[in-house]
Amino acid sequence: MTQRAVRVVVSGRVQGVGFRWSALDRAQALGVDGWVRNLDDGSVEAWVEGDAHAVAQMIDWLREGPAWADVHRYQVSEQAPLNINGFHVR
Repeated sequence: MTQRAVRVVVSGRVQGVGFRWSALDRAQALGVDGWVRNLDDGSVEAWVEGDAHAVAQMIDWLREGPAWADVHRYQVSEQAPLNINGFHVR
């Protein structure tokens, strides 16, 4: 099983629309680890690590977000895994 870790920042209408809690639900369903948090500039940052296929699925979800979100832009950067256990909203 190939492991992968990424940092994803999404911007647009992503705060105040349940993005973080929806991300938590999706991450738990996919079995990935990491966290998600709001940033002061109105964007949302996520750290996702785990099985490479599951991480790719999470990235695909983050590009769209929940139904109430409107993602205008996203950035993905590869990272070294931190061996986080579970997925958390910060």
